[in-house]
Amino acid sequence: MSMPMSFEWRLVTEGNEKRVANKDNFFSIVLDGYRLFPLEEEIEIRRHQDADQIGYGKVVEITWKGNRTICTYQLISLYSVN
Repeated sequence: MSMPMSFEWRLVTEGNEKRVANKDNFFSIVLDGYRLFPLEEEIEIRRHQDADQIGYGKVVEITWKGNRTICTYQLISLYSVN
């Protein structure tokens, strides 16, 4: 049996990210399906698929469970707060 997976080179949050308590600039997001991101490398962060890039982040942890991906990332740079 195969496991459907997509390889991602940017993180699109749709505004669903949650701040990780007691860690500055760390966020967690739950995404549908199994997704693989490069670890410990800077990738683009976007609010929406067709929106401009809001900054760069670094994925530090990925967990796959129940056809969902839990991604924890550190925001490295932010272009604008809006």
